[in-house]
Amino acid sequence: MKKDEIFKIADSVSNADFSDPQVVKALIARIGQTAGVPVSKEKEDAIVKAITSGNIPGNFSSLSKIFSPKQSNGLTSAANNAGFA
Repeated sequence: MKKDEIFKIADSVSNADFSDPQVVKALIARIGQTAGVPVSKEKEDAIVKAITSGNIPGNFSSLSKIFSPKQSNGLTSAANNAGFA
């Protein structure tokens, strides 16, 4: 990820309404695209549900595990590692 893209994303979330699923979906798509990580519909739905219900990970490390392409069994491992499950 390019440093300037990270700053643009950070700026875009400073006043974002995380209770709005469309806002969260757009952010997920942007982060996934910037990181070069495809986000399946199933993973997107789970992330949107977690965030819009107030279950936002407490740190970047937990959030980054959700987007990690190295997870062997997909969302379940990512959700467990991030404390969602």
